[in-house]
Amino acid sequence: MKLWGGRFSKSTDSMVDDFNSSIRFDQRLYKEDILGSIAHVSMLGKQNIIPQEDAEIIKKELKAILQDIEDGKIEFDIEAEDIHMNIEKILISRIGDTGKKLHTGRSRNDQVALDMRMYVKKEIKEIQSLILKLQSVLIKLSKEHAETIMPGYTHLQRAQPITLAHHLMAYFEMFKRDIERLNDTYKRTNILPLGSGALAATTYPLDRYAVAKDLGFSDVTFNSLDGVSDRDYCIELLNNLSLIMMHLSRFSEEIILWSSHEFHFIELDDAYSTGSSIMPQKKNPDIAELVRGKTGRVYGDLMSLLTTMKSLPLAYNKDMQEDKEVVFDAIDTVKMCLPIFTSMIETMKVLKDNMYNAAGVGFTNATDAADYLVKKGLPFRDAHEIIGKLVLYCIQHNTSLEKLSLEEYKQLSPAFDEDIFKAISLEECVNKRKIIGGPAKEMVLQHIQKAEEYINSINTSND
Repeated sequence: MKLWGGRFSKSTDSMVDDFNSSIRFDQRLYKEDILGSIAHVSMLGKQNIIPQEDAEIIKKELKAILQDIEDGKIEFDIEAEDIHMNIEKILISRIGDTGKKLHTGRSRNDQVALDMRMYVKKEIKEIQSLILKLQSVLIKLSKEHAETIMPGYTHLQRAQPITLAHHLMAYFEMFKRDIERLNDTYKRTNILPLGSGALAATTYPLDRYAVAKDLGFSDVTFNSLDGVSDRDYCIELLNNLSLIMMHLSRFSEEIILWSSHEFHFIELDDAYSTGSSIMPQKKNPDIAELVRGKTGRVYGDLMSLLTTMKSLPLAYNKDMQEDKEVVFDAIDTVKMCLPIFTSMIETMKVLKDNMYNAAGVGFTNATDAADYLVKKGLPFRDAHEIIGKLVLYCIQHNTSLEKLSLEEYKQLSPAFDEDIFKAISLEECVNKRKIIGGPAKEMVLQHIQKAEEYINSINTSND
């Protein structure tokens, strides 16, 4: 018999049991559910809502059930619908009527809201730790490649010379924002909904703040309707995870391009590449492609939950059971992608000469040539036009700015002198950009130092 079956005169259809049940996926909330129940029953005993001795018996058995689940000794029952009813059913089967007192003063509505918040809080911290590991690898690689010159791109066209370190640290900043967004979501997740009841709170004198303190929540919800029906924090999390995947996907796209023969900037380690079943020469960047592909999956999880929630009246509706699978899937996907992506870039071989040579063609130093004229006193627009004509001249004569003679330069402007050749050297183009945020080695090393301080501050706060 169902624990809620008193009002019904016959059993639900077996297909309904299967359709209605969420135990297949919400069983992963077992620990949060039991810890929440332990905190709840402890409060019930302290408030004399149930006898203190009963509260102690229930707490003891809940801890035993938790251990049995973790030891693989318990098989969940689909007819019990969800993780909450499964654990309560097991509890009652072990300690009898005393176990029936556990659910005093709460509903499955505020119980599941509690479980999801506890789960999301835990997963946010785990995902942040994975991002920090990736950021640490980016710092390590950036230190090694602070002088590795490569072309920077706009519109996928060679634009200006930068360093690989400068490029990698751009992704550090993206992932830093991801960590900060997760922190922000954590704040709004860290609010205790238990005590909201089904929708209208309860007549029992619950001490909600005691439960919040016991479970590590910073505050309690102040409206019972919102307490049971809010899934904003889940949507925020999915949005955060979508942005993480977007950043991984952008990075993956570059890894795919860089590892192609057309770019040939890097070579992926064999352990993070695959071959072809028909073409023996192939070495494919499948890991990067899968990360890129799984980004769409996480986007789909976000859109799914947004769509589920868009028309729901207050308070709880069964539609909201659909929050779990998409949240679980997105979390699992991100937690699978981050470590393998981190290892893939940590083990890749950087082909420095190819990067340098690529930066040397495509007129990536043209802006510096224009800046040279500006420093000689010409207005920038005039300098821009002169260098544009020089570039056209080079294209027509199949040459480059570095290979022009000083006489050819002077044909377009008498302001050119011998120092033009130093001004347009790749090293000068990069290292003269000493403004904060620029690619000069000096600036990049400062950026790396600040990045290390940032990671150390997070690790210290987590200790």
